[in-house]
Amino acid sequence: MNKLKNIPVVRKELLFPFIIITSLFALWGIANDLTNPMVSAFKKVMPELSNVQASLVQFAFYFGYFFMALPAALFIRKYSYKSGIILGLSLYAIGAFLFYPAAANEQFNYFLISLWVITCGLAFLETTSNPLILIMGDKETATQRLNLAQAFNPIGSLTGMIIAQVFVIGALRSDDYTTEAYAALTSEELAVIRENDLGVISVPYIALGVLVLIIMAIIIATKMPKTADEDKMTLSESFSKLKANKNYLQGVLSQAFYVGAQIMCWTYIFQYVDNLNETNGTDYTATYFNIAAMISFLTGRWIGTALMKKVNPSRLLMLFGIGGVVMCVGAIFLPGMVGLLSLVGISVFMSIMFPTIYGIALKDMGDEAKIGSAGLVMAIVGGALMPVAQGAILDWGGDGFSDVQVLGFIPEVNFSFILPLICLAVVAFYGYSSFKRNLKSQS
Repeated sequence: MNKLKNIPVVRKELLFPFIIITSLFALWGIANDLTNPMVSAFKKVMPELSNVQASLVQFAFYFGYFFMALPAALFIRKYSYKSGIILGLSLYAIGAFLFYPAAANEQFNYFLISLWVITCGLAFLETTSNPLILIMGDKETATQRLNLAQAFNPIGSLTGMIIAQVFVIGALRSDDYTTEAYAALTSEELAVIRENDLGVISVPYIALGVLVLIIMAIIIATKMPKTADEDKMTLSESFSKLKANKNYLQGVLSQAFYVGAQIMCWTYIFQYVDNLNETNGTDYTATYFNIAAMISFLTGRWIGTALMKKVNPSRLLMLFGIGGVVMCVGAIFLPGMVGLLSLVGISVFMSIMFPTIYGIALKDMGDEAKIGSAGLVMAIVGGALMPVAQGAILDWGGDGFSDVQVLGFIPEVNFSFILPLICLAVVAFYGYSSFKRNLKSQS
């Protein structure tokens, strides 16, 4: 372990490219957490949507990763990391600007298409940026380096949450009415409010598109590391090696469950808080608790990155997975503020999971890591599927969040967090099994 202290996390000559690529981690964090509250926002603006239909916001957003990750990997195999990043940023910007016609036409499906295009771009960025960060230094510090870069993702996420609260949720006119009062408005009044609110939703995305173009200009002017042509293997060889790699296959599965847990916790905290307000007469603002969750996530990421100097990453993943399961139990069974704080606390333990699973799954890979990276990004589809399943639980008894009392005392919105619990248990098991494999390989 003392040897690692003398190895630089980032090669000196690659420090500036590392900083620029790290900024992309914040950039997709903004998109992710600007979008999470949109499930709740669209449900308020378009009350005719069911919880499952509103959750299609997340399905459209995260399905883009699954759709585009492999084409992105093939693209960077043929061209370069830099080309993949530029194409990804282009798609990101196009998707963001599509929010303007979506708002003008007031069509929910158009918004879904816009989100899907954005994440097709994000799939390029994640498929390219994660393995690029891994090669910007020695193999021994690869997982630590990726955790360092990923630590800036929550900074972007916090920015996205604040933008969502200040410029979207706080500005929605439809949120100024109770359900009954909103339903009592005339069709003309509803049309005016809907036009206003859909415009409010679109503005931050359009502004984000402008920011993306600025960053793309900087990337174009920056020299990036290139992959060595002599290291390339055929596509069939890559797939064969990946198919035989048990550690990698389990990593892809674990990544899907982790992302599903993350998106469910950060999406349905809004419904969790709404239910507390309705049943307890409180006036909590869900975004503030989501921001607290993100600060906890960021803190956990920095602590976890530091701990990896002394603790095996696989073992740390197992321990954090167990901690996340315990917090999920609290969110399900504990009433009121204690349960809500447990839900916030899950983020501490999720903090290291994405980059750590990524680093463990791609450990000791050669050129097949390019295609392997695509599989791990495709696993983000867990964020598309799991929230829809959780939305279905919320729809058990109707549009409310506590229409059904599971076991006679657990509101359905609380019980729905059984899904993140299961997901984090899978992650904990992956940490345990990969740690055992490490011990066997060393003996």
